[in-house]
Amino acid sequence: MPRAGIVTVVGKPNAGKSTLLNRIMGEKLAIVSDKPQSTRDRVVGIHTTGDVQMIILDTPGLLNPRYELQRAMRGTALRALKDADIVIYLADATERTPPSLLEAAELEKMPKAPVWTVLNKADAIRPVEREELAEAVPDARFISALTGEGVDALFTEIGALLPESPFLYPEDEISTASVRFFVSELVRETALEQLDEEVPYSLACEVEEFRETQSPVYIRTVLYVERESQKRILIGAGGQRIRDIGRAARIKVEAFVGASVYLDLWVKVLPNWRKSDSAIRRFGYRLHDDHSA
Repeated sequence: MPRAGIVTVVGKPNAGKSTLLNRIMGEKLAIVSDKPQSTRDRVVGIHTTGDVQMIILDTPGLLNPRYELQRAMRGTALRALKDADIVIYLADATERTPPSLLEAAELEKMPKAPVWTVLNKADAIRPVEREELAEAVPDARFISALTGEGVDALFTEIGALLPESPFLYPEDEISTASVRFFVSELVRETALEQLDEEVPYSLACEVEEFRETQSPVYIRTVLYVERESQKRILIGAGGQRIRDIGRAARIKVEAFVGASVYLDLWVKVLPNWRKSDSAIRRFGYRLHDDHSA
């Protein structure tokens, strides 16, 4: 009998959740940035091998929310915990003994699903530190999402414990997200790579038009910021920065869609959008009080 189920990956910002999803999927589904809070929505990877299908949920980092966007991000992570058949609580091994998931997520009670504590970045600690961590968290698994150390063994072990079930998705599907979602994330990732610390948290990306019947494929994309000063930073002197972002993003998008792309990139100001319920919903995020599917 085949096995299929949901594996939810949760943890603090920058624990390496997106790197882990990309590693197990063998391709880039989630954007990766050294800037915290890069993942804002859950990213679904469908990994099918042999008679096991895992639906892997990469979630926003667990944090104390200060405005509507962060509340939406936290709500997304908590809903993914409820959906899980198995939870991977990913922690950064370089930060030493992690708090429990109960503390990290400020939960009233543990999820119903089994929780596996997994210490990432094991390649970045000394053997003696690893021994100390193994004593402090005896049930933890050590991996490196960056190098792949321990990842295959971890997911083989998890796959054997998923419920017996027919596959939930066709074997050749790799995600439930739309091409537009991935394009907007690739553009946002490229902007994050080229921006300083002032702008990233205020940045949103929306694909307004996608004409795949044209050659090259025409994609009109808007980067939103909250202030005119941020818009000037994003555009750069003489428009140089936005051109650089556009060129680099187009290469990524072309690799993803497998075709030549004309990326029509714009920058607009949407004041205080991170604190606006309507703007949060517009960009596809679910608010903490949205209970509909």
